[in-house]
Amino acid sequence: MADLTRQPLDPRSVIAGRLGGWTFTLVMLLVAGGGAAGVLIGTRAPLVSWIGSGALTLLIFGGLAAASHVGPAVRYRSTWVRLDEDGLEYEHGWLWRHLVSVPRSRIQHTDVTQGPYERRFGLATLVVYTAGTAHASIPIEGLSHETALAIRDALLARGDVGARPDGGGDAI
Repeated sequence: MADLTRQPLDPRSVIAGRLGGWTFTLVMLLVAGGGAAGVLIGTRAPLVSWIGSGALTLLIFGGLAAASHVGPAVRYRSTWVRLDEDGLEYEHGWLWRHLVSVPRSRIQHTDVTQGPYERRFGLATLVVYTAGTAHASIPIEGLSHETALAIRDALLARGDVGARPDGGGDAI
């Protein structure tokens, strides 16, 4: 990332987000479906209960699968990261917009992490840890791995602040 200005998320984050959401939905469906079937079998419920249970399950998990499909695209269109000489700005949210501004002087350290789907699609999550208690960590998901590393490196490059005159490291 040559120009560290206002950057959107990586478009691959939509696919990775959908796969993660669908995986979660499938696991929950298997757990809930197995539990509901066990209860219905154990109580020798009539066919009407089975149909009602199936319709309710379809409604709940159909909605969850639809949200897993639409949510990552909405997040992609409504999330931005901006880095300048003052610090980092992270803007996100669709209905409720959030703009988080973190001055460089408040940044304690950063982490770049990758989950299985992120690794598969070349994505990463940048976590910025700040001084203070409210919003002490800011995870920014959906960045390309290269972008996350570039932002991390740019945040860690603090110039000559705290450097010893002989160039031997940080002054104490």
